[in-house]
Amino acid sequence: MQIGPHSLKNNLVLAPMAGVTDRPFRALCRRLGAGLAVSEMVASNSLLYGSAKTQRRANHQGEPGPVSVQIVGSDPAMLAEAAKHNVARGAQIIDINMGCPAKKICNVMAGSALLKDEALIGRILEAVVAAVEVPVTLKIRTGWDKHNRNALSVARIAEKSGIQALAIHGRTRADAYSGEAEFDTIAEVKANIGIPVIANGDITTPQKAKQVLDRTGADAIMIGRAAQGRPWIFRDIAHFLETGEELPHPGVAEVHAMLVGHLHDLYEFYGEVAGVRMARKHIAWYTRGLPGSAAFRHAMNQLQSSSAQLEAAERLFVACGEQQPDEELLAA
Repeated sequence: MQIGPHSLKNNLVLAPMAGVTDRPFRALCRRLGAGLAVSEMVASNSLLYGSAKTQRRANHQGEPGPVSVQIVGSDPAMLAEAAKHNVARGAQIIDINMGCPAKKICNVMAGSALLKDEALIGRILEAVVAAVEVPVTLKIRTGWDKHNRNALSVARIAEKSGIQALAIHGRTRADAYSGEAEFDTIAEVKANIGIPVIANGDITTPQKAKQVLDRTGADAIMIGRAAQGRPWIFRDIAHFLETGEELPHPGVAEVHAMLVGHLHDLYEFYGEVAGVRMARKHIAWYTRGLPGSAAFRHAMNQLQSSSAQLEAAERLFVACGEQQPDEELLAA
């Protein structure tokens, strides 16, 4: 997989997810097999550059390259300045968000709301590509509703504007995350443009990853929600695509060790108070399917210190012994 001058080790990409793909999670997924990990979206409003949240999202210290930073907004000039700002702080790839369906993003005509205005899309892409010397990529959906699937039209605009890779989530803006992702539109786009296409949506198993690659002809796949609490999914998919064989699910002891390492990274990155808050959702994701995990997660949300979280997790995993998680619950 090639994006501009960057040769990725494979064709597996961690999707940008607000509140999830921070530096600790990106680094973990890269260690476990992701060829690229895209940051949480960074606002293009320069008034927010100094905020603690934006500065954390722009922190790539020690992160393996290439560093991909996603920016969001609707004003071409502001997005161009945001791209330059992030490149100056270490970004090696700039990704533009035109896929987020969240109301607070769409209400300001950003994210997937931009799919309604192809002329504006062109102006944004041309401005950002002209502003930086690093590759610029784009994330979109198949359209803004089922009656207006315009991914191919947008893809052609992107290719003409100099975009060097295109990720497509197989749902429309109106779908949000409901229903099943459809991949025929992605296949149509791939057949009609020359830049790399990355397929995204409902890729939850190694088998589904291969099916999507075969069905769409895409150059790569992007994993989002399926990596939450299961960062080893990249290792599993890479092995399956290479050998056709499934790796065994990690045992309880390995999941515990992975969780503990992740928690320590979160506490160090965010500090004690914010780190404890951020850790709660990750602990809930890692412990899905374990015996007694529902009651454990409820109690976990009441804990206020890192030491209490670590001790509670230790008790749960010791109690589980070598019992395997319920695979159906893990996939839910």
